[in-house]
Amino acid sequence: MNPSGAHVLVTGASSGIGAATARRLAGLGATVGLVGRRGDRLASVLDECQAHTPASRMWVADLGDLEGAERLAEEAWETLGGIDVLINNAAIPKVRAVTALTPDVVEQTMRVNFFSPVRITLKILPRMLARGRGVIVNVASVGGRLGVAHEAAYSASKFALCGWTEAMAVDLYGTSVAVRLIQPGPVDTDIWDRPGEERTLYDGPKVPADEVAAGIVAALDDGRFEHYLPDLKAVITSKDADIDGYIAGAAAMIRAKEGRP
Repeated sequence: MNPSGAHVLVTGASSGIGAATARRLAGLGATVGLVGRRGDRLASVLDECQAHTPASRMWVADLGDLEGAERLAEEAWETLGGIDVLINNAAIPKVRAVTALTPDVVEQTMRVNFFSPVRITLKILPRMLARGRGVIVNVASVGGRLGVAHEAAYSASKFALCGWTEAMAVDLYGTSVAVRLIQPGPVDTDIWDRPGEERTLYDGPKVPADEVAAGIVAALDDGRFEHYLPDLKAVITSKDADIDGYIAGAAAMIRAKEGRP
C-alpha cells in the first residue's frame, strides 16, 4: 500500500509510537485521523500533520469507554471519507505485581488494550470488506509473546490482542483486507513514567519511537504478518523452547533486582 492519498486512523496518537507514526504517514501524503486522551498533545500532533495533509482530523477520547470507541469508529469513517488503514496502537501500562492487582485494574487494562481495538475493528472491518480494500494493524508488544515480570495485566491484554490478530488474519486470508501484527520491544516513550504506576524492572536500552513508526509504515507494504521492532524474535523463540527455564530465570532476575534471596 502506498500511503500517499490513503486515509489512516491511528489510536494513541498524542505521543510515542502513535504520534510518530501519524507524523510519518502525513509526511508521505496520508490523511490521518488522530485519537488520544490528551487534547493539547493531540492538537500539537495534528498541527504537524495538517502541514502536509490539511484534511487530517483528531478526536479526543478515552478508549476505555467501549461504546464511545464504537461511535468514534463510525464517526471517523464518515469524516475521513472511509478508512484505508486502521492502526490500533492505544494502550495503557500496568506495572504491578500480580499479588497487588485487583479485578477492576485488570478489567480496565483489558478494556483499553484489547476490547477497544476489537470494538473499533468490528465497526470498520465490514466497511473495508464491502469497499474491497483495507489494512488492519494491531500494535501489540513483545509482552504479548512472553509474560513480563510485574506486568501480568498488561501481558494478558497483549497476549489476547496477539491471539485475536492471528486468528483474524486466518479468517481474512485471501480477502481484500490485510492484517499486520506489530511487536514493539522497549521503546523510548512516556509509557515508562505514567503517574500511578510502579517503575518497571527493565532498565536496558530503548529504541526511538520513530524507528518503530518507520517499521509500521514499512509493514503496510510487506506481505509478512508479524513484525518485531526492534527484532527480538530470537528472545521469544528461546522462551518457547524452554518455558520452565524462562520462568525460573526471570524470577531469579526479579529477586536479584529487589535484593531478595
